[in-house]
Amino acid sequence: MQVDPALDALEWRVAAHAALGDASRLRVVDAVGVGDASPSDLARTLGMSSNLLAHHLRVLEAAGLVVRAPSESDGRRHYVRLVPEAFAALGRVPVAPVPQQRVVFVCSGNSARSQLAAALWARRGLRAASAGTRPATRIHPGTVRVARRHGLTLLAERPQATDEVLRAEDVIVTVCDAADREVEATHVHWSVPDPVPEGSARAFEGALRQLAGRIDTWMGREPEPGR
Repeated sequence: MQVDPALDALEWRVAAHAALGDASRLRVVDAVGVGDASPSDLARTLGMSSNLLAHHLRVLEAAGLVVRAPSESDGRRHYVRLVPEAFAALGRVPVAPVPQQRVVFVCSGNSARSQLAAALWARRGLRAASAGTRPATRIHPGTVRVARRHGLTLLAERPQATDEVLRAEDVIVTVCDAADREVEATHVHWSVPDPVPEGSARAFEGALRQLAGRIDTWMGREPEPGR
């Protein structure tokens, strides 16, 4: 949790509650409750001017409640995300209800992140699937290995295209920045780094850990042991 080191715990709580004591900032927080959004998307969604949104984001960032990170696919673009640990410390993590319909996780290649996210979601007893906007020819071996290490069952034998998988009633979660721009339907976005370019076990473990953390936050659960 990135907060001003000059603040002690009590002062931080005061600053955090003050930051949240504004209806517009609460709308910003609610808009990124379970997914990431760029400032331009937030401004459009909230009907807020870019200057006013920038002010509210500065206040929320100074209180350690949100962070901004560059997009993996477009360095000019940034994503705003919540800091779950900060809200947990305040006793409130603002998340939408867990959907009961099928959740389809989408990345560009459907060879790593979306496969792992679907397996994690399904392990919690909920319906899941995955797809790619530009499917790879195979599921990456690193995906298979990290799933095996954590006892996860991948739900597909090969990458599949979105038009093969998606149904009108599905909830869509994009897990790579390229897919966020390519999926036109309403969706939640998680900006998770692609482990494939590095290809190491560490990279795949990191992606799995981020995905599991996002799912735990949405479900309001403590992280599973061993992560």
